Amino acid sequence: MVMSNSLFSNSVLDTSIASLVPANHVLRPLEATDFRKGFMDCLSNLTVTGQVNEQMFVESFEEMQRAGGYFVIVVEDLQTETIVASGTLVVEQKFLRGCGRVGHVEDIVVAKGQQGKRFGVTIVKQLVQIANVTGCYKTILDCDAENVAFYEKCGMQKKAVQMALYAPEAAHK
Repeated sequence: MVMSNSLFSNSVLDTSIASLVPANHVLRPLEATDFRKGFMDCLSNLTVTGQVNEQMFVESFEEMQRAGGYFVIVVEDLQTETIVASGTLVVEQKFLRGCGRVGHVEDIVVAKGQQGKRFGVTIVKQLVQIANVTGCYKTILDCDAENVAFYEKCGMQKKAVQMALYAPEAAHK
């Protein structure tokens, strides 16, 4: 059962950043009902989403809500009631740095036909601000080489090399 319709409290959003989206749009936390507003369609502009139905979406939403430390923000077009952009911050508790926290920016996506409205930059700024408010000593992200210039415009610096090892298909939920 969903504890609240929003993944996290609006109070962690910086209203001066959230107000940067154009008229008839709102930047806000992900809501349990956003599956019906095309959230998965928006995400599919980034990568393969797989076959996710509404029940699966709500179960994952509830799991993130219970765990805490997940901040998925979306931009909704209020005229069409569709999600047109999204980004995620995952806050990792560490033992390093005096048991500090690290913010991981993930899944920055802007739907086709919505680019050029500064949604991506605004989302990254908001996620970095949330990382700061939640006490993260640094905020990091992994990206493809062709996106480095975009993230540098957002204030990020090229720092290290990303490595990956994908689990066999049987390991996927």
